[in-house]
Amino acid sequence: MLIKKVADQCLNIVKDTADYIRTSRMKLQENEINYKNDQSLVTAIDVGAEERLVNKLGSLIPHATFLAEENHNDAAKSDLMWIIDPIDGTTNFVHNFPMYCISVALWHNGKIILGIIYEITSNECFWTHSEIGPVYLNNNPIRVSHVKTLSESVLATGFPPSTFPKMVEYVEHFKTFMTKTHGIRRLGSAAMDLAYVACGRCDGFFEYNLKPWDVAAGAYLVQKSGGMVTDFSGGNNFLHGGEILASNTWIYKEFIKYFILKTNE
Repeated sequence: MLIKKVADQCLNIVKDTADYIRTSRMKLQENEINYKNDQSLVTAIDVGAEERLVNKLGSLIPHATFLAEENHNDAAKSDLMWIIDPIDGTTNFVHNFPMYCISVALWHNGKIILGIIYEITSNECFWTHSEIGPVYLNNNPIRVSHVKTLSESVLATGFPPSTFPKMVEYVEHFKTFMTKTHGIRRLGSAAMDLAYVACGRCDGFFEYNLKPWDVAAGAYLVQKSGGMVTDFSGGNNFLHGGEILASNTWIYKEFIKYFILKTNE
Protein backbone atom coordinates (compact mmCIF):
# COMPACT_ATOMS: atom_id res chain seq x y z
CA MET A 1 0.00 0.00 0.00
CA LEU A 2 1.38 3.40 -1.01
CA ILE A 3 0.25 5.58 1.88
CA LYS A 4 0.99 8.85 0.06
CA LYS A 5 -1.32 7.86 -2.80
CA VAL A 6 -3.99 6.76 -0.32
CA ALA A 7 -3.63 10.03 1.63
CA ASP A 8 -3.97 12.17 -1.51
CA GLN A 9 -7.14 10.37 -2.54
CA CYS A 10 -8.49 10.42 1.02
CA LEU A 11 -8.00 14.20 1.17
CA ASN A 12 -10.08 14.55 -1.99
CA ILE A 13 -12.80 12.30 -0.56
CA VAL A 14 -12.92 14.30 2.67
CA LYS A 15 -13.10 17.63 0.80
CA ASP A 16 -15.88 16.29 -1.42
CA THR A 17 -17.80 15.16 1.69
CA ALA A 18 -17.27 18.59 3.27
CA ASP A 19 -18.90 20.16 0.20
CA TYR A 20 -21.86 17.80 0.63
CA ILE A 21 -22.21 18.73 4.31
CA ARG A 22 -21.90 22.45 3.63
CA THR A 23 -24.53 22.38 0.88
CA SER A 24 -26.88 20.11 2.85
CA ARG A 25 -26.69 22.32 5.96
CA MET A 26 -28.45 25.12 4.08
CA LYS A 27 -31.43 22.78 3.54
CA LEU A 28 -31.50 21.09 6.95
CA GLN A 29 -35.07 20.59 8.23
CA GLU A 30 -36.17 20.13 11.82
CA ASN A 31 -37.55 16.66 11.08
CA GLU A 32 -34.03 15.58 10.03
CA ILE A 33 -32.70 16.15 13.58
CA ASN A 34 -32.96 13.30 16.07
CA TYR A 35 -31.64 12.19 19.45
CA LYS A 36 -29.53 9.12 20.15
CA ASN A 37 -29.94 6.99 23.26
CA ASP A 38 -27.41 9.17 25.13
CA GLN A 39 -29.42 12.29 24.12
CA SER A 40 -26.70 13.53 21.78
CA LEU A 41 -27.89 14.92 18.46
CA VAL A 42 -27.70 13.22 15.09
CA THR A 43 -28.98 14.44 11.73
CA ALA A 44 -29.75 12.85 8.40
CA ILE A 45 -26.68 14.70 7.11
CA ASP A 46 -24.39 12.93 9.64
CA VAL A 47 -25.69 9.62 8.32
CA GLY A 48 -25.44 10.67 4.69
CA ALA A 49 -21.90 11.98 5.13
CA GLU A 50 -20.83 8.73 6.78
CA GLU A 51 -22.29 6.70 3.92
CA ARG A 52 -20.34 8.79 1.41
CA LEU A 53 -17.11 8.35 3.32
CA VAL A 54 -17.59 4.61 3.82
CA ASN A 55 -18.47 3.98 0.18
CA LYS A 56 -15.58 5.99 -1.24
CA LEU A 57 -12.95 4.92 1.29
CA GLY A 58 -14.17 1.34 0.92
CA SER A 59 -13.41 1.55 -2.80
CA LEU A 60 -9.99 3.01 -2.02
CA ILE A 61 -8.95 0.07 0.23
CA PRO A 62 -11.49 -2.73 -0.34
CA HIS A 63 -10.27 -5.01 2.47
CA ALA A 64 -10.23 -2.32 5.18
CA THR A 65 -12.88 -2.36 7.89
CA PHE A 66 -14.67 0.60 9.49
CA LEU A 67 -15.21 2.01 12.96
CA ALA A 68 -17.53 4.98 12.55
CA GLU A 69 -19.86 6.94 14.80
CA GLU A 70 -23.25 6.41 13.22
CA ASN A 71 -23.83 3.04 11.57
CA HIS A 72 -20.59 1.23 10.74
CA ASN A 73 -18.75 -0.86 13.31
CA ASP A 74 -17.25 -3.88 11.59
CA ALA A 75 -16.71 -6.95 13.73
CA ALA A 76 -14.46 -8.52 11.09
CA LYS A 77 -10.74 -8.53 11.82
CA SER A 78 -8.44 -6.68 9.45
CA ASP A 79 -4.96 -5.18 9.56
CA LEU A 80 -6.45 -1.94 8.18
CA MET A 81 -9.35 0.03 9.67
CA TRP A 82 -10.80 3.45 8.93
CA ILE A 83 -11.89 5.32 12.09
CA ILE A 84 -14.42 7.98 11.10
CA ASP A 85 -16.55 10.74 12.56
CA PRO A 86 -18.56 12.26 9.69
CA ILE A 87 -19.45 15.38 11.69
CA ASP A 88 -17.67 15.97 14.98
CA GLY A 89 -19.53 18.81 16.66
CA THR A 90 -23.07 17.93 15.60
CA THR A 91 -24.63 20.24 18.19
CA ASN A 92 -22.64 23.13 16.71
CA PHE A 93 -23.74 21.98 13.26
CA VAL A 94 -27.42 21.89 14.18
CA HIS A 95 -27.26 25.39 15.70
CA ASN A 96 -25.20 26.73 12.79
CA PHE A 97 -22.34 27.49 15.16
CA PRO A 98 -19.13 27.57 13.08
CA MET A 99 -17.01 24.77 14.52
CA TYR A 100 -17.62 21.26 13.18
CA CYS A 101 -15.45 18.93 11.21
CA ILE A 102 -14.85 15.61 9.50
CA SER A 103 -12.37 13.35 11.27
CA VAL A 104 -10.75 10.41 9.45
CA ALA A 105 -7.92 8.17 10.63
CA LEU A 106 -6.42 5.02 9.13
CA TRP A 107 -5.30 2.37 11.61
CA HIS A 108 -2.75 -0.27 10.54
CA ASN A 109 -1.54 -3.14 12.73
CA GLY A 110 -2.04 -1.34 16.03
CA LYS A 111 -1.13 2.22 15.13
CA ILE A 112 -2.55 5.20 13.26
CA ILE A 113 -0.77 5.94 9.98
CA LEU A 114 -2.97 8.71 8.55
CA GLY A 115 -5.01 11.49 10.11
CA ILE A 116 -7.22 14.17 8.57
CA ILE A 117 -9.42 16.74 10.31
CA TYR A 118 -11.35 19.10 8.04
CA GLU A 119 -13.12 22.08 9.63
CA ILE A 120 -15.99 22.71 7.25
CA THR A 121 -16.89 26.36 7.88
CA SER A 122 -13.30 27.64 7.58
CA ASN A 123 -11.97 25.16 5.00
CA GLU A 124 -9.06 24.40 7.32
CA CYS A 125 -7.62 20.95 6.69
CA PHE A 126 -5.22 19.48 9.27
CA TRP A 127 -3.50 16.37 7.91
CA THR A 128 -0.49 14.10 7.96
CA HIS A 129 0.55 10.51 7.29
CA SER A 130 3.38 8.14 8.14
CA GLU A 131 5.48 8.86 5.05
CA ILE A 132 5.97 12.57 5.77
CA GLY A 133 7.47 14.37 8.74
CA PRO A 134 5.33 17.45 9.34
CA VAL A 135 1.66 17.94 10.07
CA TYR A 136 0.04 20.39 7.67
CA LEU A 137 -2.69 22.98 8.00
CA ASN A 138 -3.74 23.18 4.37
CA ASN A 139 -0.29 23.63 2.74
CA ASN A 140 1.62 25.00 5.72
CA PRO A 141 3.55 22.85 8.24
CA ILE A 142 2.47 23.24 11.88
CA ARG A 143 3.86 22.43 15.32
CA VAL A 144 2.58 22.45 18.88
CA SER A 145 3.14 25.63 20.90
CA HIS A 146 6.30 26.56 22.81
CA VAL A 147 4.46 27.74 25.93
CA LYS A 148 6.61 26.51 28.80
CA THR A 149 4.37 26.68 31.90
CA LEU A 150 0.81 25.80 32.71
CA SER A 151 0.22 29.31 34.05
CA GLU A 152 0.89 30.73 30.54
CA SER A 153 -1.27 28.19 28.75
CA VAL A 154 -4.71 28.12 27.19
CA LEU A 155 -6.47 24.77 27.56
CA ALA A 156 -9.41 23.22 25.72
CA THR A 157 -11.96 20.78 27.06
CA GLY A 158 -15.44 19.47 26.44
CA PHE A 159 -18.38 19.17 28.79
CA PRO A 160 -19.62 15.66 29.59
CA PRO A 161 -23.35 14.81 29.55
CA SER A 162 -25.36 15.54 32.67
CA THR A 163 -25.57 11.82 33.46
CA PHE A 164 -21.76 11.40 33.44
CA PRO A 165 -20.78 9.45 36.61
CA LYS A 166 -17.54 11.41 37.19
CA MET A 167 -19.13 14.85 37.01
CA VAL A 168 -17.83 15.98 40.42
CA GLU A 169 -14.28 14.95 39.48
CA TYR A 170 -14.57 16.76 36.14
CA VAL A 171 -15.81 19.98 37.78
CA GLU A 172 -12.90 19.88 40.24
CA HIS A 173 -10.43 19.67 37.35
CA PHE A 174 -12.22 22.52 35.61
CA LYS A 175 -11.97 24.72 38.71
CA THR A 176 -8.28 23.89 39.09
CA PHE A 177 -7.37 24.84 35.55
CA MET A 178 -9.52 27.98 35.60
CA THR A 179 -7.21 29.34 38.29
CA LYS A 180 -3.89 27.98 37.01
CA THR A 181 -3.97 28.92 33.31
CA HIS A 182 -4.74 31.84 31.02
CA GLY A 183 -8.13 30.24 30.44
CA ILE A 184 -10.18 27.31 29.18
CA ARG A 185 -11.90 27.13 25.82
CA ARG A 186 -14.80 24.87 24.82
CA LEU A 187 -15.01 24.48 21.04
CA GLY A 188 -17.69 21.79 20.97
CA SER A 189 -15.59 19.33 18.95
CA ALA A 190 -12.92 17.12 20.48
CA ALA A 191 -11.33 16.58 17.07
CA MET A 192 -10.93 20.34 16.66
CA ASP A 193 -9.61 20.69 20.21
CA LEU A 194 -6.83 18.27 19.28
CA ALA A 195 -6.20 19.96 15.93
CA TYR A 196 -5.83 23.27 17.78
CA VAL A 197 -3.26 21.71 20.13
CA ALA A 198 -1.42 20.35 17.09
CA CYS A 199 -1.12 23.82 15.53
CA GLY A 200 -0.41 25.70 18.78
CA ARG A 201 -3.66 27.63 19.10
CA CYS A 202 -4.29 25.75 22.35
CA ASP A 203 -1.53 24.40 24.58
CA GLY A 204 -3.38 21.48 26.12
CA PHE A 205 -6.64 19.51 26.09
CA PHE A 206 -8.39 17.09 28.41
CA GLU A 207 -11.71 15.31 28.27
CA TYR A 208 -13.59 12.30 29.57
CA ASN A 209 -16.00 9.93 27.87
CA LEU A 210 -14.77 10.16 24.27
CA LYS A 211 -14.88 7.45 21.61
CA PRO A 212 -12.15 6.35 19.18
CA TRP A 213 -13.72 8.27 16.28
CA ASP A 214 -13.57 11.47 18.36
CA VAL A 215 -9.83 11.30 19.02
CA ALA A 216 -8.01 8.94 16.63
CA ALA A 217 -7.08 11.46 13.92
CA GLY A 218 -6.51 14.35 16.34
CA ALA A 219 -4.28 12.38 18.69
CA TYR A 220 -2.12 11.36 15.72
CA LEU A 221 -1.86 15.00 14.60
CA VAL A 222 -0.72 16.10 18.06
CA GLN A 223 1.89 13.33 18.31
CA LYS A 224 3.25 14.02 14.83
CA SER A 225 3.43 17.77 15.52
CA GLY A 226 5.67 17.22 18.55
CA GLY A 227 3.13 16.92 21.35
CA MET A 228 2.19 14.37 24.00
CA VAL A 229 -1.03 12.33 24.14
CA THR A 230 -1.86 9.96 27.00
CA ASP A 231 -4.66 8.87 29.27
CA PHE A 232 -4.93 10.48 32.71
CA SER A 233 -2.45 7.97 34.18
CA GLY A 234 0.21 8.72 31.60
CA GLY A 235 -0.53 5.52 29.68
CA ASN A 236 -1.55 4.85 26.09
CA ASN A 237 -5.18 3.85 26.62
CA PHE A 238 -6.61 7.09 25.27
CA LEU A 239 -8.24 5.63 22.17
CA HIS A 240 -10.64 3.27 23.97
CA GLY A 241 -10.22 4.24 27.64
CA GLY A 242 -12.62 7.18 27.80
CA GLU A 243 -10.06 9.75 28.94
CA ILE A 244 -7.47 11.76 27.02
CA LEU A 245 -4.91 14.42 27.80
CA ALA A 246 -2.87 16.17 25.10
CA SER A 247 -0.38 19.03 25.26
CA ASN A 248 2.96 20.31 24.11
CA THR A 249 5.95 18.65 25.75
CA TRP A 250 6.79 21.68 27.89
CA ILE A 251 3.67 21.71 30.07
CA TYR A 252 2.85 17.99 29.94
CA LYS A 253 4.37 16.94 33.30
CA GLU A 254 2.85 19.89 35.14
CA PHE A 255 -0.51 19.34 33.40
CA ILE A 256 -0.88 15.60 34.05
CA LYS A 257 0.21 15.73 37.69
CA TYR A 258 -3.23 17.08 38.66
CA PHE A 259 -4.89 13.98 37.21
CA ILE A 260 -2.39 11.58 38.77
CA LEU A 261 -2.79 13.29 42.18
CA LYS A 262 -6.57 12.93 41.89
CA THR A 263 -6.24 9.24 40.97
CA ASN A 264 -4.04 8.61 44.03
CA GLU A 265 -6.34 10.35 46.52
